[in-house]
Amino acid sequence: MIISMHQPQYIPWLGYFDKIAKSDCFVFLDKVQYKPREFQNRNKVRAASGSLWLSVPVISKDKGRQVIDSVVVDNELPWQRKHLETFKSCYGKADFFDEHKEFLNQVYTQKREGLVDLNIFIIDYILKQLAIALPIYRESELDIRNTATDRIIDICRKLKADTYLSGAGGKEYLEEAKFPQAGIKLLYQDFKHPAYRQQFMKNAGDFMPCMSILDLLLNEGPKSREIFKRG
Repeated sequence: MIISMHQPQYIPWLGYFDKIAKSDCFVFLDKVQYKPREFQNRNKVRAASGSLWLSVPVISKDKGRQVIDSVVVDNELPWQRKHLETFKSCYGKADFFDEHKEFLNQVYTQKREGLVDLNIFIIDYILKQLAIALPIYRESELDIRNTATDRIIDICRKLKADTYLSGAGGKEYLEEAKFPQAGIKLLYQDFKHPAYRQQFMKNAGDFMPCMSILDLLLNEGPKSREIFKRG
């Protein structure tokens, strides 16, 4: 059984879902340290001027080093209205914007206190759109006590996985020798970003990769599944 894991990210890019799709089981790492100014609370969309960051404000004053599942969204700020207006501005003329309008309204009108809950709500919707179905867990449900590579191995053992699929970035921090010692095969993701139609493209060479996957869904609709598989 192949297992993969990742922190819950905000409207993730295609590679995030490629890793899930290549797995038999997936775990949200919601008990690791929250890292500000990474993809846990922000991501990119394509605008007329190029890529544009959308960031979810979180309450961090006097919080110190927070675990992801304790991070609270700062709903006192009008971030939801701004994000929804940005999607309308960037994708209002996209072929499949109306198909996902109800979902966007749910994301940006309903208040969610936890950043993890917000991110997982979005990810669950996208998984359904891509017809990706598999068992999904939160680390917080599994009573894992170790950290770093030992955390990953313990999760594999807990869920009886014999293969761990890591993102390519794992080569920089995983203690690789521990996997064969634990009887677990270690694989690395090799994702090639497919090109597709985008708003504001002037020619094929103007494609901008690594946007939020909503860039794909809003532009290509049902074709997104096949385009996604090309990665």
